[in-house]
Amino acid sequence: MEELIECKLKLKKSPATITLISRRCTRRLGTRMWRRGANLEGDTANFIETEQLLDFEGFKTSFLQVRGSIPLLWVQIVDLSYKPQLRIINHEQTNQIYGEIVAVDLTDKHGDEGQLSRAYANEMQNLPNIRYISFDFHQICGGSNFDNLQILYDQISDIFENQGRYFLVDAEGKILEEQKGIIRSNCIDCLDRMNVTQNYFARKSLNAQLQRIGVLSSTECISMFGEVYEIFKTLWVEQGDEISLEYSGTHALKRDLVKYGKQTISGLIKDGMSALSRYYLNNFQDGIRQDAIDLISGHYTVNRNGPSPFQLTGFESFSGLYSINR
Repeated sequence: MEELIECKLKLKKSPATITLISRRCTRRLGTRMWRRGANLEGDTANFIETEQLLDFEGFKTSFLQVRGSIPLLWVQIVDLSYKPQLRIINHEQTNQIYGEIVAVDLTDKHGDEGQLSRAYANEMQNLPNIRYISFDFHQICGGSNFDNLQILYDQISDIFENQGRYFLVDAEGKILEEQKGIIRSNCIDCLDRMNVTQNYFARKSLNAQLQRIGVLSSTECISMFGEVYEIFKTLWVEQGDEISLEYSGTHALKRDLVKYGKQTISGLIKDGMSALSRYYLNNFQDGIRQDAIDLISGHYTVNRNGPSPFQLTGFESFSGLYSINR
């Protein structure tokens, strides 16, 4: 499943095209509270590849990031509470197909999220070729301190450089740079905190790309060009909304942090309305929607001789780890 958003703009009077492509993995499709964590094959909920493409005067660049639910076996069963209790079942290692991985954990370090974060950190210690970075987004960036994401970037800037930050080909098709690894960002929903963080990394990468091909000097950055920067931020806001609508049924929260770098009063009101909508959808609508997704995507096959999904017991009955009649 793929979402594509494209915009055309002028960079120092020359035409350029920036495109965002988000590819959603179909192996663990679902809705916000009804699809969490990983299944027994290691497929994670809301796993999305986001690729930022730049086309400028024959040069083409690409910067790839991924997001996904924390790859453990865990669930959060809806029970009419605003934030249902989180339960960790077990863990499963996920396949590494992107080379070296930087796993950025944006979850809170207290409460249920803290429990999940600690379990995730423990599992990451056992996996090769992965560097785990813990960053409590709400604690460090709370109060609209969006610029505090620089603290996170400073922790991974060396890896960012060593991986090869992006893919670049010139007008003749010669490969000048290759991206040799990836940043995998994780949080609970992989929506709101994720959009803000991935936008920040994408901006850093775009600055490096434009400096590499000579559009910007080493002291210039895209934020110095007002109109271009506004288009870039709007592109990421729209992409965040599309991803959120598919998973949660509402627009993304924290849109103001991406667009303005701070929270506004109108933005807080919209976030509150979206949060209430999510509560209603999670508890009263998404279960039926999840059943439809499982049926359409082939994860549930109707079989008169097979067991009813309502008669299953254990983890598979409420988390959808198993497909009926694989």
